Amino acid sequence: MRAIWKGAVSFGLVNVPVRLYSATENHDLSFHQVRRSDGSRIKYKRVAQADGEEVPYKEIAKAYETEDGKTVILTDEDMASLPSRSSKEIAVESFVPIDQIDPILYDKAYYIEPDAMGAKAYGLLREALRESERVAVVTVSLRSRMTMAVLRVVEGVIVLQTLLWPDEVRDSARLDHLDDVSEPKKAEIAMARMLVESMAGDFEPAGHVDDFKEAVEALVRQKIEGGDVTESPDREEEADSGEVVDLLAALQRSVDRAKKGRGEAAAPSQDDADEPEEPEEKPAPKRTAARKTAAKTAPARKTATKRTSATKKAAEKKAG
Repeated sequence: MRAIWKGAVSFGLVNVPVRLYSATENHDLSFHQVRRSDGSRIKYKRVAQADGEEVPYKEIAKAYETEDGKTVILTDEDMASLPSRSSKEIAVESFVPIDQIDPILYDKAYYIEPDAMGAKAYGLLREALRESERVAVVTVSLRSRMTMAVLRVVEGVIVLQTLLWPDEVRDSARLDHLDDVSEPKKAEIAMARMLVESMAGDFEPAGHVDDFKEAVEALVRQKIEGGDVTESPDREEEADSGEVVDLLAALQRSVDRAKKGRGEAAAPSQDDADEPEEPEEKPAPKRTAARKTAAKTAPARKTATKRTSATKKAAEKKAG
């Protein structure tokens, strides 16, 4: 695992160098939105609500909205002026009974692992938490946000469990229909107690499965085995270097795919269209017997022509 935070746990005069690791991971299924016809991914743009124009990322600023709907824009300078929360210390404030902390306050869990130099102090803190049957209430800065947390021991590992701030827990008094709940009769309570006893048992997390996730994965495997798979045209748009491939080539592939779906022949690619077609090379014609004879007699005809011309000149000279 990769550590997300490095620092130290301090309680009293004891300082324990540690690393923090996420103790949980999310296995929720993730579905993409695609165009039904070809599986092309749907993308979203950042647009301004006022005019619908797309806003470049460098022009996006942080803003705080007040309860009465006013918007206050905060600049980078404003954010830099806020108190820094970059402390690398998990400061123990007190040790309290675990039953005094309502589970509704628990948020994210992290494993704490000691550095080599802090192994002995880590073991001391772990045993102190075990024997006291208490948890350590601490403050810690994670991702530039100060938060409350507790340290507790889970299967031999000290776990840091962040807590919600009290004002982050909604007031149950705001529920509308609690007043409609009536008091049950004694016989109903007795029957409910019997039902509870008949269903009593120990909590075994491994016995609980996400049947929806398993059903989706089985359905996907079934479709893959049956060849019911769509190759999205977006798969090849990102080259390994991160550069976007030629738009014209992507359009060509889309046209070819559409024509193939209609049973038509694919159009030639743009690369092929840009290059002139080379003329087909024709085989040299065979030389017939007449052509062979003409080729042989051609020098003799030239010699005879020269002799005739010389004889004619000699006769003209004698007559003159």
